[in-house]
Amino acid sequence: MKLRQIAEIFNAKVEGNPEIEITGVRGLEDAQEGDISYITSSKHIETAKESKASVFIVKEKIENLEKAQLIVENPQLVFARLLEIFYVKPHPFKGISENCFIADTSKIGKNVTVYPFVYIDENVNIGDNTVIYPFTFIGRDSSIGSDCIIYSNVSIREKVKIGNRVTIHAGTVIGSDGFGYIFHEGKHNKIPQVGGVIIEDDVEIGSSVTVDRATTGNTIIGAGTKIDNLVQIAHNVKIGKNSIIVAQVGIAGSSKIGDGCILAGQVGISDHVEIEPGTIITAQSGVMPGKVQKGVFSGTPIMPHREWLKASAIFQKLPEIYKKLREMEEKIKKMEGKND
Repeated sequence: MKLRQIAEIFNAKVEGNPEIEITGVRGLEDAQEGDISYITSSKHIETAKESKASVFIVKEKIENLEKAQLIVENPQLVFARLLEIFYVKPHPFKGISENCFIADTSKIGKNVTVYPFVYIDENVNIGDNTVIYPFTFIGRDSSIGSDCIIYSNVSIREKVKIGNRVTIHAGTVIGSDGFGYIFHEGKHNKIPQVGGVIIEDDVEIGSSVTVDRATTGNTIIGAGTKIDNLVQIAHNVKIGKNSIIVAQVGIAGSSKIGDGCILAGQVGISDHVEIEPGTIITAQSGVMPGKVQKGVFSGTPIMPHREWLKASAIFQKLPEIYKKLREMEEKIKKMEGKND
């Protein structure tokens, strides 16, 4: 594409030659001649000057940068959109394979692709333009909306409702039984998990994620929420809209995560936790039962992030403090011995 064509797509301003031919989209360090890259911070300007990229996407014109610039409101977003334009290929329509099983009572929309070795149980509804890759199981009474992508080896159990434009990556299990038992007479008695799962529109779920069905009612993933790989979401959890759940997070039963929250890697959420919208929990933090006010929190149990930084600084000095304390104790003992 010509640079001017890209500028037209994003309603952007060009500084430099608009007729430059753009052949690829890459990061600053990987870019070659003909590539377009982006700069989000002044600290990257020196790296940009050494980069081989032909064009840089910037928020404001950068002086002394002797290459063309595409000026936009959000450089990182435009970079992401260009990656999609240049590299992401649409999933081709291939129809319904003869080597899959679809129950007679299920309804399949228009232009749906079902690959070989897919099993679709009774009373399943699948919307238009959805793609289902091999070795996927979809249980009875479940529904999948339009324009969804379900990758290989996904298991969608019974009574799961999935909205439109949802992507579920390989190996994920939606609607497995919640982990609920009652200890009685020396053994663990299973609590039947008879609820369902609701995944709203525009959700993306990574690989090897487990979303448990509710004991009663529904486990809910709000619209626009993005979930990384290897996340466990327990029964009756409710996650709000446009939240980010990073890899290896575990959320125990009946917890509520508000809209626009960020749970960083390996965060552990106990049961019956309520987290207010817009809250950030940093990596490897542990959240005990109760309500978490909006803010940024760290540690186990969590505390305000600034306090945690101070506490961490003190913790690192504990060996030195302990050594000095022992030396003081020895001096005091010697002084007491002289006085005796």
